[in-house]
Amino acid sequence: MEQVPVSRTLALRHAVLRPHQRFADAAMAGDDDPATVAWAALDADGTVLAVGRLHREAPPFAVADLDPSVPPDPPGWRLRGMATRPDRRRSGLGSAVLQAAIDHVAASGGGLLWCNARLAARTLYRRAGFRDVGAVWEEPMIGPHVAMWRWVECQPALPADR
Repeated sequence: MEQVPVSRTLALRHAVLRPHQRFADAAMAGDDDPATVAWAALDADGTVLAVGRLHREAPPFAVADLDPSVPPDPPGWRLRGMATRPDRRRSGLGSAVLQAAIDHVAASGGGLLWCNARLAARTLYRRAGFRDVGAVWEEPMIGPHVAMWRWVECQPALPADR
């Protein structure tokens, strides 16, 4: 897993998530924010196999309704643009990208990690501890989605060996 510039994720995001739209539509709000981070699983020759990106954003749902153990007004982190090449699905690459995002949130102070998941990816997120919130809705031209979330505890980085 490698942290990459967001621009390196666009071709796969377009091919997998929005092939029926223009390439420019693969760009998302926040892609150009310097605090946005992205990861890619690469093969030996540098071909992008799976991607995901993360940025700070409050969730569109009421945190107080989630779970009494979630503190009020937690830092919000939105996961978007998760995509794996169709010929590499079910190989653990999507899970590895997702884990990189979870680890980043943990190392950055923790908080509420959320996404709008395609129903086809719901199992991936549930295996990583995400829970549904709200009803399923139809995203025009994309398909059914559900909001999902999980709490990520702060895990300070280990000190570097000297």
